[in-house]
Amino acid sequence: MNTHLQFQPSPESTFMREAKVDLKNGLQLHVEMGGNPEHPCILLIMGLGAQMILWPESFCQSLIEQGFCVIRFDNRDIGLSSKIHTSTISAKHLLLLMARFAVGLKNHGAPYELEDMADDVALLIDRLDIQPCYVIGASMGGMIAQILAAKYPQKVKKLGLLFTSNNRPFLPMPGLRQLKMMLSKRPTHEDAIIQQSVQLYKLIGSPKFTQLEEVRQLARRAYKRSYAPMGVLQQLLAILCSGSLSQWDKQIKQSTLVVHGSCDRLLPPKHGQSVARAIQGAKFELIVGMGHDIPPYFIPQLSGLFAYHFKS
Repeated sequence: MNTHLQFQPSPESTFMREAKVDLKNGLQLHVEMGGNPEHPCILLIMGLGAQMILWPESFCQSLIEQGFCVIRFDNRDIGLSSKIHTSTISAKHLLLLMARFAVGLKNHGAPYELEDMADDVALLIDRLDIQPCYVIGASMGGMIAQILAAKYPQKVKKLGLLFTSNNRPFLPMPGLRQLKMMLSKRPTHEDAIIQQSVQLYKLIGSPKFTQLEEVRQLARRAYKRSYAPMGVLQQLLAILCSGSLSQWDKQIKQSTLVVHGSCDRLLPPKHGQSVARAIQGAKFELIVGMGHDIPPYFIPQLSGLFAYHFKS
């Protein structure tokens, strides 16, 4: 671990320390680190429009208690990390890009792509001096992690992927209700923004295990921490303009565990299965009852699976 970086106690966590890390590409990422820096490091990469606080503290704490140093961070364009300012896009054009993406046609015009976000993570690993480290990527974060492991194999010791996809053409699309919610106009009033987040979790979360009051509190915390709807759109464009990750998957040599929920209505389980089939030797675990979220009920199982994978 780079001892020259000044990590300060995080006001949002009892066990995490935070820092602003400048990258060589001019961006700055907001980072939190917990546990003993001398222990093996797990780097957590969160998904589309999701701030690092969506990695539950109890999940991070469980990994720390199992002997790891845990690092989570805000991707570019979200949370307290650098924002990329560019033009807007119409809903009609966005739907066209999504249709082309679904059948494997190449899109263009995004201010950056997933490969650029993987480059961010590679630079972050260099700045933190944690090479090689274990990596867990969730959803879009799992897409970034696939590129990272393939493009920078010396930086990733083992790979964990959670409810993610390799965006292979003709994989199942999100349900109509989920898609409509994702593309709906963002409200401007705080309470309406919070309620929209709760409604989204109702549609994509674990049906019997998502605790809506916790979701509401987390959504309000995220809003007060940083509200960046343009960043969400631009991260979505990064996915749509990056296309299939199958060629990256063929290059991954690290031991890989792919975990997916049986009730994921945003990225159905076939997405995770597609990733596991594409990566040589990857193991696939289906969690019965889990959706596209990390509710408390599943944290012991999830943290145990990833800790065992990294230690084995």
